[in-house]
Amino acid sequence: MQNHEILVRPIITERATTAQERLGQFTFEVKKAANKNQIKSAVETIYGVSVTAVRTMTMPGKLKRRGQSIGKRPNWKKAIVQLKEGDKIDFFAAET
Repeated sequence: MQNHEILVRPIITERATTAQERLGQFTFEVKKAANKNQIKSAVETIYGVSVTAVRTMTMPGKLKRRGQSIGKRPNWKKAIVQLKEGDKIDFFAAET
């Protein structure tokens, strides 16, 4: 797996943003098959920061209804990445 394939998207929620500001932790949706070493390597190479810890968890898919039929969204994997103090990732920075 390539580094750009491992990270699916950053998670930008109120809870994740609070963790970024207070603790320096950034949350990403990652591929299910990715392990902690691959996630650490991908974040370090793509964003140019130093990672000190990676925590992963599998999030259960939600049940959804449409009329009488019931379906389930697929499970997905989330990674919380702790950066070295002083490092920061700015997802909304404009590139020049």
